[in-house]
Amino acid sequence: MTEKIRDALKGKEMFAFSIATALLLFIAAFLLAPPKELLRGMIIIVLTRDALVTDYFELAGFGAAFFNAGLVLSLAILLIRRQKIPFTGLTMAVLFINAGFALFGKNPVNVLPMLLGTWLYARFHSSGMNRYIYTALFGSCLAPIVTELIYLLPFSFAVNLAVAVIVGIFAGFVLPPLSVHTASMHMGYNLFNMGFAGGLFAFVMMCVLQSFGLESNNVFIWSYGRPFWLLAGLYLYFGAAALFGLSMDRNCMHSLRKLMRHPGRAVADFVLMDGAPATLVNMGMIGLLCTTYIVLIGGDLSGPVVGAILTAFGFAAFGGHAANYPPVLAGVLLSTFFTHMQPTTPGIQMGAVFAIGLAPIAGQFGILAGIIAGMLHAAVTVCSSSLYGGLNLYNNGFSTGLVAIVLVPTLESFIKGFRTKKEQKNKH
Repeated sequence: MTEKIRDALKGKEMFAFSIATALLLFIAAFLLAPPKELLRGMIIIVLTRDALVTDYFELAGFGAAFFNAGLVLSLAILLIRRQKIPFTGLTMAVLFINAGFALFGKNPVNVLPMLLGTWLYARFHSSGMNRYIYTALFGSCLAPIVTELIYLLPFSFAVNLAVAVIVGIFAGFVLPPLSVHTASMHMGYNLFNMGFAGGLFAFVMMCVLQSFGLESNNVFIWSYGRPFWLLAGLYLYFGAAALFGLSMDRNCMHSLRKLMRHPGRAVADFVLMDGAPATLVNMGMIGLLCTTYIVLIGGDLSGPVVGAILTAFGFAAFGGHAANYPPVLAGVLLSTFFTHMQPTTPGIQMGAVFAIGLAPIAGQFGILAGIIAGMLHAAVTVCSSSLYGGLNLYNNGFSTGLVAIVLVPTLESFIKGFRTKKEQKNKH
């Protein structure tokens, strides 16, 4: 029986796991709240400002937040499936970043304009949407712009809505070419490239709004504490992911060791390089590591933190692993011993988990470089969101992009100089 299941799922592991995750989110939603409460919570989520940081756990309840995450994840699965694209490591990264941010900022309504904008971009260039579907789904990081403009503009609701949708479509149209250029700036050392591109667009948008006397302000809605049922559920889920990988290939530990030797620099699709079973084990390990870190520092399992953990979980299929991530995580923690920030500061909790975006620096340049990257990330991420009033959900992606752009050339220059001196010394 086990062999039949293994054979039936061979090559479809990631698709099956994604569907199972969506179902789990819906089941959790209905266990936590009755249908009327879920509907009321979804209305609140759709109609409320979504700028950073808007915790849907606190805003609308756990049930509605999980239901929203299930809807956003299902929409992403459907769109990818319609394009007949195989489920690889990049697929898992885009699915779980959407599921994670659906706990604090994204909903099935505010992501639509960006998706439409990217579709129009594909049509304008006479290209298939299958080429841009990942860009479209990552690009929904600018979803708060839509709801923000509805409340910020001084016109009637209908006019505000029309302008907000048009701006959202424009954002989706601009992000594909912008993200190509930003990727060349950090040379693949920032896994959250769209966060960097989205941050640049949001900054320009913020400046335009301020020129008209309009200003978007950050939001701070946060749920404190660590409900035992949620903590247990996360451990069970991540443990199940690892066990699923092990059950699909009992010899996947060899592939896992090979996976953890990759620097992780984009593009590093672990599913294509080392197989789905080893990737699932790695994903489970990263999920367990992030959850344990939050517990050890006495942090909160808020919507943003759980969303960050799910994002790291997804990117454990696309660049981050249990060897290159711990140094940058340690760097964020270490920075709190030298600054006024605490490990439990909400922005630092999120920053520590999202530091996986800089994991390729540790993978390429070593542990010390990773620690330095993590420390710089902690400093940058707490102040970068003010540049665009929380309009870019991937604030940590913008921060990791800045750190990579500054740090990587410095490291390469230092290493090159060291090698040159060594060569000259050997000649003498």
